[in-house]
Amino acid sequence: MTRMPLSPTERSTIRRDAQRARTDRAALDAILDEALVCHLAVLLDGAPLVLPTTYGRDGDTMYLHGSHEARSVRCAAAGPVCVAVTLVDGVVYARNPKDFSMNYRSAVIHAQPAEVLGADAKLHGLKTVIEHCAPGSWDYVPHPTAEDMSWTTVLAVDLTEASVKVRSGGPVDSAADIAAGGIWAGQLPLQTKWGIPIPSPDLDRDVVVPGHIATRR
Repeated sequence: MTRMPLSPTERSTIRRDAQRARTDRAALDAILDEALVCHLAVLLDGAPLVLPTTYGRDGDTMYLHGSHEARSVRCAAAGPVCVAVTLVDGVVYARNPKDFSMNYRSAVIHAQPAEVLGADAKLHGLKTVIEHCAPGSWDYVPHPTAEDMSWTTVLAVDLTEASVKVRSGGPVDSAADIAAGGIWAGQLPLQTKWGIPIPSPDLDRDVVVPGHIATRR
């Protein structure tokens, strides 16, 4: 099935450096599937509040979760919200301080979240979050009880209205700065990798690192 391109709404249209905009939904999927943390922006008591939080994606839906007692979660459920995800690929060193930059892949989503209701639907949303952050864990640990889920709010964020912006390559220096010479310019790539698993101090000695964790290194 052909998917609709990223929405060209007034608030999702990229104007600054518009050549860096991406309209293919595959670009949005790739960013959301690689990143681990999003920044959720809400209005709380009339003031902006931005919170880092985990998430998961299933098709064109992003799932978020939190305690049903958290004011930020209740505020997000009332919406609207803005969600941002950024992957930094490196620092761009220029010959002039005003031209320093970063190489990045970023996504911004505007939506009215919907609280997920129904036991099966809530479990699916929570599973999506867990499997995104810690793949393989859902089938490894006991599933949450009905009481556990009663304390948990799961929100579904529609990905229809979204924008993607990507920067790559070296500095964009002026001809005069290039001609002046004597200053190093280029890119310093950034890579992220997993470290060695650290067991909990209260873990039984005969419990080994499961494969779904060991293979992430």
